[in-house]
Amino acid sequence: MTAPTTAPLTGLRVLDLATLFAGPMAATLLGDFGAEVVKIEHPTKPDPSRGHGPSKDGVGLWWKMLGRNKRTMTLDLSKPGGRATLLRLAETTDVIIENFRPGTLEKWDLGWPELSAVNSRLVLARVTGFGQFGPYAHRPGFGTLAEAMSGFAAITGEPDAPPTLPPFGLADSIAGLTTAYAVMTALAARERTGKGQVVDMALIEPILAALGPQPLWFDQLGHVQPRTGNRSPNNAPRGVYRTADGTWVAVSTSAQSVAERVMRLVGRPELIDEPWFTSGADRARHADVLDEAVGGWIAARTRTDVLAAFEKAEAAVAPVQDVRDVMADPQYQALDTITTVDDPELGPLRMQNVLFRLSATPGAIRWAGRPHGADTDEVLTELGLTPDDVTALRAEGAL
Repeated sequence: MTAPTTAPLTGLRVLDLATLFAGPMAATLLGDFGAEVVKIEHPTKPDPSRGHGPSKDGVGLWWKMLGRNKRTMTLDLSKPGGRATLLRLAETTDVIIENFRPGTLEKWDLGWPELSAVNSRLVLARVTGFGQFGPYAHRPGFGTLAEAMSGFAAITGEPDAPPTLPPFGLADSIAGLTTAYAVMTALAARERTGKGQVVDMALIEPILAALGPQPLWFDQLGHVQPRTGNRSPNNAPRGVYRTADGTWVAVSTSAQSVAERVMRLVGRPELIDEPWFTSGADRARHADVLDEAVGGWIAARTRTDVLAAFEKAEAAVAPVQDVRDVMADPQYQALDTITTVDDPELGPLRMQNVLFRLSATPGAIRWAGRPHGADTDEVLTELGLTPDDVTALRAEGAL
């Protein structure tokens, strides 16, 4: 179970101490491209993601994706033996990812001074709800809170409806991607300086960056973006439209040329000559007229006919797909976006592939998430511990 020698992160060693989603996802992304990732979980309280969502034969399916390309071991960091073992692991580790509340590692005498003392090249990524300092730092933090605090919920939903939270881990996912980027940035700096450093990642920040220039708009204009449903203040027609066979399609006209093609396609070319049609923002102020034209045309046709007509007209459209459609979509199939992984517990599994394709040094899913603590003895033996050492750690409750 080693990374292919062509993988770009082969030789990088990562300890994943985090739970749930953002931190573990960052470790997964590193593992997908060859890093040797060891997932460390509490002996009796494994990562809660193992129990999130549906399971099959008692095995959590979300974990099969989040835990892929990771070896798993148990360690209680609050025990003297657990602390000593982590420090020993840290000596030959490049990256540690953790998401304990600020001060928790320090309580166990495993803070940055202790970790960097045994390995000055170590990168310690600390993922929390609100960051390592500030008035909220010690509050429990979850992605839902970040989605609310960042302004995402406030601009999501219909104008006359309540703010809307996403039904999935949006803030965690954005933070996971950002943490992987931050780790690689710190490793690039290490190439120049020879020294590691701490990454302070707060869930509330990456999602705010993803929301775009809202703070700048407010700072300069006092503008507060309202909820607009599926409409955009920057272009129209834009939204989802129901077809004759009861399905939905999404239309975007961010480019002026595409907006003009759409209006010709739906039989309303005269609207292109309106003075307000020349910019996206002006079109957005006439969304009722444009939506009526586009929506009425789409409502009279099946989804198949709509998609074919838009493609022929070189206008931007996509079907609104659920997971059943995604699994059968020919573009996703061509890209191998949903790939098959053989798993000794559950057999063949279909899950999202690695995030991007590299032409010379591709990533790969080498195995799906493994059982709790499955590789504990193997990892400790590689570390140089004897069977007696492992037995002693188990007797202490550290494993």
